[in-house]
Amino acid sequence: MTQPAASPTLDTLFKRSLARQPDATALVDPPNKQRVTGQTPKRLTYAQADRAISALAAHFIESGLPANSVIAVQLPNTIEFALTILAAYRAGLVVAVLPLLWRQAELTMALNRTAARAIVTTSKVDGIVYSDLAMNAAAEAFSIRHVCGFGTDLPEGMASLDNAILRESTTARAVIQDGRKAALISFDLTSDGFRPVPRAHLGLIAGGLSVSLESDVPQGATILSAFSPMSFAGLASTLTVWLLSGGTLVLHHPFDEEVLEQQVNEYACDTLIAPAQLALRLDELDLAGSLPSLRNVIGLWRAPEQVLSSASWSAQQATLTDVYLFGEVGLFGARRIAEDGSPALIKPGPHGAPRELPGSSIAGDVLLTPRGTLGLRGPMIPVAAYAPPPPPSDSLIAAAPRDYVDTDYSARLDRSTGAINITAPPSGIMAVGGYRFLAQDLQEWARRLGQGALLTALPDRLSGHRLAGRAQDNARARDALTELGLNPLMVEAFRDRANST
Repeated sequence: MTQPAASPTLDTLFKRSLARQPDATALVDPPNKQRVTGQTPKRLTYAQADRAISALAAHFIESGLPANSVIAVQLPNTIEFALTILAAYRAGLVVAVLPLLWRQAELTMALNRTAARAIVTTSKVDGIVYSDLAMNAAAEAFSIRHVCGFGTDLPEGMASLDNAILRESTTARAVIQDGRKAALISFDLTSDGFRPVPRAHLGLIAGGLSVSLESDVPQGATILSAFSPMSFAGLASTLTVWLLSGGTLVLHHPFDEEVLEQQVNEYACDTLIAPAQLALRLDELDLAGSLPSLRNVIGLWRAPEQVLSSASWSAQQATLTDVYLFGEVGLFGARRIAEDGSPALIKPGPHGAPRELPGSSIAGDVLLTPRGTLGLRGPMIPVAAYAPPPPPSDSLIAAAPRDYVDTDYSARLDRSTGAINITAPPSGIMAVGGYRFLAQDLQEWARRLGQGALLTALPDRLSGHRLAGRAQDNARARDALTELGLNPLMVEAFRDRANST
């Protein structure tokens, strides 16, 4: 009896490009990596990347991590993140991605909720000692058996992955490459609290295909990514789009405008993946003159309710694709094709990729729920992870399961155009610096400032919102954030964004 052909995984996609062009450039570090992490920037071909991936996979296997166990990863936008994730898949592991701005309490909660067996980090990011954060969180997580990191000055007990890459061990184990297997756990913050969201390889690939096909990323593209990879959207729009194109992935640690311009021009990048507000700002600053090689710009909106009111796209040599992000639920893209550069209208019902091409493959489905909110269904949507608890019922017959996820974004139907208008984010949730907070946490910070002090969230073009207070309150605000255990990078982000009101 013959076995049915297994569906592809991300490692399968990488090996296809490796077989086709082993000497082509695969991964390029940001040129300011020395400042960001203290490490020397690297550039790897597919063959070099494959050797590093195999060496890391061997290290994970030799460390005693069983197949299908969870490995937590907290890394910046450098080549180490791509190598680590692909190595984990080659070793048959499931990756749990941890955002850089998380505090120790959230790291510990994520490790315990996923029963992670290992954690991978780097020694420093922007001067913050992440290796210590990982060690402290691992000490509070019973399941952690292995802590490892990149960089120098790693604490005692943390294994060096730089040394593991140099060893190039041949240890391997047979792993069935099946896209239906678990691949990713990301973490969402909803009004109900902290929520792990698992996905298979097929879900990741579906998300990447949706972005890639809608934006028409060509085969062999040179892609520059300036979007943090530690989320479903980050992996789907960066790692997966790169693997689908079989081209070169140039990484940028957000955000340095001069470095980004240098990278685009040095490597003749034709595709830019970045926060949408950043893309629009580059357009205002004459994108055609400063970045002439760009042909595709993929703008990711963490606040999708802001898309319709955004500025028109004016660059003629490059097209903009708006990618709507709904936390860890899912995403969809819409390329701007109107002559005036305005955003495309999103109509309810199934949408293909590309959206405007008749007969294209269905990427997902957009709907209005009875609550007046936006719902999503499709191959990338993890319905089970967001399934509501069953209502109490005396019936012996179970109710039909819901086949969509309610994003909790308020939406309405425009009667004149028939399009969906997303009007507001989920109640009780606020994004500051691209990081989701419960509104009650912001209220707690304000309370810690004392009577008469001011701390508020103001709209910000690049970050969704920024925290702002009177100048005399800023020091007390930072002390309050630190007291609450906030990640030091987030405290510094507040220091940079806090303006006098």
